[in-house]
Amino acid sequence: MREYLLTLCVTVAVTYLLTGPVRKFAIAAGAMPEIRARDVHREPTPRLGGIAMFGGLCAGLLVADHLRNLNGVFELSNEPRALLSGAALIWLVGVLDDKFEIDALIKLGAQMIAAGVMVMQGLTILWIPVPGIGTVALTQWQGNLLTVALVVITINAVNFVDGLDGLAAGMVCIASTAFFLYGYRIWFGYGIEAAAPATLFAAILMGMCLGFLPHNMHPARIFMGDSGSMLIGLVLAASTISITGQVDPDTMALFAGGERNATHAMLPAFIPLVLPLSIVAIPVADLVLAIVRRTWKGQSPFAADRGHLHHRLLELGHSHSRAVLIMYFWSGLIAFGAVAYSVNSTSMWIVLAIASLSGLGLVLLLLPRFTPRTPRWAEALVPPRYRRAAPVRREVAARTAPVPSGAAPAEGEAVRTAASYGLNGSTALSELSRRGGGGTGTKERERT
Repeated sequence: MREYLLTLCVTVAVTYLLTGPVRKFAIAAGAMPEIRARDVHREPTPRLGGIAMFGGLCAGLLVADHLRNLNGVFELSNEPRALLSGAALIWLVGVLDDKFEIDALIKLGAQMIAAGVMVMQGLTILWIPVPGIGTVALTQWQGNLLTVALVVITINAVNFVDGLDGLAAGMVCIASTAFFLYGYRIWFGYGIEAAAPATLFAAILMGMCLGFLPHNMHPARIFMGDSGSMLIGLVLAASTISITGQVDPDTMALFAGGERNATHAMLPAFIPLVLPLSIVAIPVADLVLAIVRRTWKGQSPFAADRGHLHHRLLELGHSHSRAVLIMYFWSGLIAFGAVAYSVNSTSMWIVLAIASLSGLGLVLLLLPRFTPRTPRWAEALVPPRYRRAAPVRREVAARTAPVPSGAAPAEGEAVRTAASYGLNGSTALSELSRRGGGGTGTKERERT
């Protein structure tokens, strides 16, 4: 665990320290696109935050390669090199897109090529556990196609959810934390060395997101751009592929008495990993809804709009920060709930806790629809902004306050303002006259 913590800290530090210079470089390079109709921010903000995140990835892998307990991952497996090759390719395409706005189909092709590069170096799905059947070995073409599809889906899911300050980085950080806990349990709990690369990838991904988040929280000083969102999506997909399709359930048969029984016994543990629908459930759901919505309207699935989940939260009345926190809450609930269920699927307390937290999440979602009303007897105990009756009475008094005949517009406004605060209108006029703010009518009377 100490080696993982050291790798995590180095990745966080490098990513955090590189983000500031990268921001200045992005401004100098003109990577500050104009504000679009679907954007939430109101000021041009530099992109290219993925450069710092890629630096953190390289630093994390370099440090892990020189640690005693993690060096075996690089000696016994080719997966770290496969990850670095695919990440470098997708990162380069993302940097070009942040600067020159590459076509969506070209980016899709680049994502498939990056996934193919990882497949060629051995990072692919070899088998999948199927309930009631056991372990199903995939042919080479089946494994390659499934791997490419999983990488492309995860990359676009993370890219689609990157619409609010700190949203994508925070959600991926939550998912990678839950994934790290699962991988660490598989490696050290069952002694399965094949889970070591995925655990390392998850720890590095946590560091990349944590190092970038301080610069990206609302109001963001820099955006990760496609160079960052596609990069962290690919790393998350690589972690999932590494442990889902390459950890042999036969190794777990020692603990369950047979391959078929082992699959049944460990099925809850595979729930967070099969086509990472539970780890990245919210981004994947947003991706599917966006494709259906745009196709239904006759638009391209890659056409941008303001119909994402975070946009709908803003339309409900949530603030920017609250919308991000609500997305964090649901991501953490689904990811950590799935991991907890994989540890002990028979515990009723886990099910009750997930159900209770889900109810709390629904209340938070509908919070803007509730209008809090303080009882009259408790108005003296709460701040003035929570006293609903007093502002109404002041508004009525302001509208019905008598204004002296012949008073100038400024004088009438002073009387109404004074009435809204419960003051006498004549007192307001005398104070306004003393300060010389009586308006045109007052000056004309003084000259007369």
